[in-house]
Amino acid sequence: MWKLVVGFIVFAAVAMYVIMKGGDSIDMSGEKHGTEAIHAPDPAHPASGASAPK
Repeated sequence: MWKLVVGFIVFAAVAMYVIMKGGDSIDMSGEKHGTEAIHAPDPAHPASGASAPK
């Protein structure tokens, strides 16, 4: 039983550390749609003209 308590305390401490380090940059609002969505560039399709074969 005491191992569960110690495990929970360690887990809670790590979670609080990560939350404190993240500060304002943590977005907990869930999935985004529309203009507020940030899309990363697709690595399979390089930027136009960067290294296109001729």
